[in-house]
Amino acid sequence: MPASPTFTRRRSLQAIAAASMAALGALASPAQAQGSFPNKPITIIVPFSAGGTTDILARIMSQGLTAELGQPVVVDNKPGAGGNIGAALAAKAPADGYTLFMGTVGTHAINQALYKKLPYDPVQDFVPLTRVATVPNLLVAHPSQPFKTVKELIAYAKAHPGKVTYGSPGAGASPHVSGELFRSMTGTDLLHVPYKGSAPAMTDLLGNQIAIMFDNLPSAIQHVRSGKLRPIAITTAKRSPELPDVPTIAEAGVPGYEATSWFGLWAPAKTPADVQARLYAAIVKVLKDPAVVKKITEQGGDVVIDTQAGFAAYIKAESAKWGKVVKDSGAQI
Repeated sequence: MPASPTFTRRRSLQAIAAASMAALGALASPAQAQGSFPNKPITIIVPFSAGGTTDILARIMSQGLTAELGQPVVVDNKPGAGGNIGAALAAKAPADGYTLFMGTVGTHAINQALYKKLPYDPVQDFVPLTRVATVPNLLVAHPSQPFKTVKELIAYAKAHPGKVTYGSPGAGASPHVSGELFRSMTGTDLLHVPYKGSAPAMTDLLGNQIAIMFDNLPSAIQHVRSGKLRPIAITTAKRSPELPDVPTIAEAGVPGYEATSWFGLWAPAKTPADVQARLYAAIVKVLKDPAVVKKITEQGGDVVIDTQAGFAAYIKAESAKWGKVVKDSGAQI
């Protein structure tokens, strides 16, 4: 029996309406997908062991970003090879905004000069978001060591070539290059002992297994305050407000010496622009929170907020600077 004209007309209208809804849905779905970010947990890869400055800063940021983004932001420590292992993992992660990388001057400005080949490209494989903080490095010694000043350390090292061991969070980390710069500028023969992060190196220093250490101030300051370590000098051009009685290496006997560590956040290359913008806005808001500023300052750091373009330019300049330092010092991996 043929369908009535009314029934046919109703079916046609329904089909047109369904097709229109499908078309609208297809048009809306990209916007909905973009607008829904984030809708699952975010991971910050840290390329050093727990307890070091990179880890400390990442955990401060993860707490703030969890509150700001409404999703858990967790820290995943992937130490080894001076930060190269964690950096390579982050570089190969999906570019969807759910993996971030807390990198350093080492991973993005020093390692390319120290290592013959990296398992990642610090420029091509990442999109820079912003620096998070800059911190001085601190030269500290076990209290049993027979030197208390930079001049006494230099004299002792020259009298005992190859016998003074200095630890660092890893080959290529800024404390390592700080030590190499010190060695080259003072003509001393210090023996570098690299670790997979600041925490294991600090454990050995506290146990007097190594004599001295160049470490980021946030990682070392608690042990200085407790009296477990002897502060010798700060690597930056100016003294730290957190340790005002500790001289700079330059004023303590090595004119022209200066080294600063910095830390920042990156996303994998090709992360969508709108996701980058969402992440950048959230990170900046966290870094402007007085409570976060206080936490970082109390650790001996200074909060830094860059534009994304400004951060990219800064990385380029730092790569040239530290590349020259590595070449002049003769440091090799």
